[in-house]
Amino acid sequence: MKVNFEKNTELDFKTNEAYKSLRTNISFAGDDIHTIALTSSVPNEGKSAVSFNLARAFAEDGKKVLYVDADIRKSVTIARYGVDIETKGLTHYLSGQKQLNDVIYDTSIKNLDIIFTGQVAPNPAELLGSARFKKLLIDMRQEYDYVIIDCPPLGSVIDAAIVAKECDGAIIVIETDNVSYKLVQRVKKQLDQSGCRILGAVLNKVEMGGKGYGYYGKGYYGRYYGKYYGNYGEYGHEEKSKK
Repeated sequence: MKVNFEKNTELDFKTNEAYKSLRTNISFAGDDIHTIALTSSVPNEGKSAVSFNLARAFAEDGKKVLYVDADIRKSVTIARYGVDIETKGLTHYLSGQKQLNDVIYDTSIKNLDIIFTGQVAPNPAELLGSARFKKLLIDMRQEYDYVIIDCPPLGSVIDAAIVAKECDGAIIVIETDNVSYKLVQRVKKQLDQSGCRILGAVLNKVEMGGKGYGYYGKGYYGRYYGKYYGNYGEYGHEEKSKK
C-alpha cells in the first residue's frame, strides 16, 4: 500500500538547501553509517520534522531510505502529513502482532518507505530494547542505504539511548534559544554512554534574515547556550496550558 505525502512537505529554497548540506555532511561521515537515530533534549524542538526531511533529502539523492517513527509515546507523523489510511506500525511488529513486511509502507516520495509507530504501547522502552528491534535494524541495513529513526527527546525519556545503542550514528536536534547548554550536554553524555557515535547536531528554528525559520545543517557538536524552561510535563501526555 502506498502512503500519499502531499500535506506540509514543501520546503522553501533556503531550508531545502540546508537539508542538502546536512545530507552531504552525513555522507562524508563514512560509508559505514547506515542507521541514524535523531533525538532532542525536550519536546517540540522539531526533531520529527528534521528526521523526515533528512530522510526525504537522501531519497531525492537516489538513496533507498526507510524512515522509522520510533516516537511511540507522542508521534506527530500521521497528523502532520495528513495520512488518511489505517496503518499498522512499529509496535505491532515489536509485540509480535505483525511481520516486518506488514508494517513497511511505500510512499509517494520516490525511494522513501516508512514504518509508523503503530498503536500506543504501555512499554515503549522494553519494546525498543527487544531482540525484534535489533533484528529490524540488521535486516533493514541489507535492504536500505539509510534508515532514519525518529526517537523521543532524550531529556524526557530513555528511549533514544536504547535505540542509539543499535545504530551507526546519532544526531541531536537543538532548538535555538530554548534549551540550556547544560541540558544538551546531559543528552550528549547519555548518547556517549550508549556507545553510539554522535555525528553532530542540528540547530533548529533559526531565524533566516527575518524571513521565517530554517535550520543550520552543519554537522558538528559545539557550545550551545540558551534558555531552558524546566517544566515540560510528562512526555507522552498533553501539557497543561500555562497562563
